[in-house]
Amino acid sequence: MKQRLLACCVLMLLAFGVRAELVIEVTQGVDAPTPIAVVPFGWSGGTPLPEDIAEIVSTDLYRSGFFSAMKRSDMLSFPQQQAQVFFRDWRVSGQNYLLIGRVTSAGGEQLQVTYELYDVLKETRVFGEQISGSTRNMRDMAHYIADAVFEKLTGLRGAFSTRIAYVTAQNQGGGRHRYSLQLADADGARARTILESREPIMSPSWSKDGSKLAYVSFESSRPGIYVQHLATGKREKIQSFAGLNGAPAWAPDGQRLALTLSKDGNPEIYTLDLARRQLTRVTHHYGIDTEPTWSPDGQSILFTSDRGGQPQIYRVYLSDRRIERVTFEGNYNSSGKLTQDGRFLAMVHRSAGAGAAFNIAVQDLKTGRLDILTQTSLDESPTIAPNGSIVLYATQQGNTGVLAAVSLDGRVRFRMPSSSGDVREPAWSPYLQ
Repeated sequence: MKQRLLACCVLMLLAFGVRAELVIEVTQGVDAPTPIAVVPFGWSGGTPLPEDIAEIVSTDLYRSGFFSAMKRSDMLSFPQQQAQVFFRDWRVSGQNYLLIGRVTSAGGEQLQVTYELYDVLKETRVFGEQISGSTRNMRDMAHYIADAVFEKLTGLRGAFSTRIAYVTAQNQGGGRHRYSLQLADADGARARTILESREPIMSPSWSKDGSKLAYVSFESSRPGIYVQHLATGKREKIQSFAGLNGAPAWAPDGQRLALTLSKDGNPEIYTLDLARRQLTRVTHHYGIDTEPTWSPDGQSILFTSDRGGQPQIYRVYLSDRRIERVTFEGNYNSSGKLTQDGRFLAMVHRSAGAGAAFNIAVQDLKTGRLDILTQTSLDESPTIAPNGSIVLYATQQGNTGVLAAVSLDGRVRFRMPSSSGDVREPAWSPYLQ
């Protein structure tokens, strides 16, 4: 099983293709999604706006799997304010909620957006507000509105304003690739390149405040750990010892990284104080210890180890180095990621038995219950939305690597394929505001 753990790194490097922007395809939603009509927002200016805010909001809500969005071609009217709303028309068309809005110029590139949500069945205004921005951040305003509506109607904080990082590579022929670390909106839009290299890039990890990414790059012929400051583009090399330097994971305090290093002869878990550059060894075992992830309180680290003969997930408490095994079901569990409340653990799981597939599973750490969430066979690299509702992961669609997602209860599923080539190694950002 040591070979399997080490081979995972190699497989991730080989399964790349051409870079492209991601597009969300909903494959399964809740049994009875809530009908909502998002009317085109009014605009009094003469020049068309660069973005359609209402369309972005509608698409966000639909892609969540919790809502069915009304087509504009089916709308009988396009109200912009309450006096223009005829609830009977929307009730007859089967809508539960109605979102209207209007955009006005505030001078130059500045805009004011007013939106209001109505309960069609009760014929009441649920809430509304006015927000300001510019023509350059209209998508941000749209995601903000979608987050507000989502939270009001589901009770769960929206994550449409967050970002995802992922890795792609362009096949240049002759066995050569051009690797890219990409950053995009949570819906895959506005993808931009953070780093390009002729050598592999792996394991992106977000700092708690969303300002930095840590990752592994092989650009100096051996793996090194780097930190990228997203606002300034500043990039610094953190560690590059002989042997394995991998799997960086930010501590909740943003001051430390957990790492996998083999500088002492065997892959072990270390922590690094970034300010003092103080390295502390956390585990001591002849087995392979890798893939650290912090508990939300920063008091313990979960990691993958084959110390019991097969890869399983363990927890080490930093105060006394006490170690306990966390996963017991199945003969393979790895790549653990915790929800922000620390209760649920998403992982790559393989059930016992010949021919069992590698799936994404989630374990309730309070009750011990484990649920297998996916039905595909080569799932890897789970990452969890900051609201704890969705697990994003890498998988195969035919011969192509794609990102896919499933809710923690298994009710909502969607894929994020690119227009060409493969994508891998997703990392979901924390809340950014």
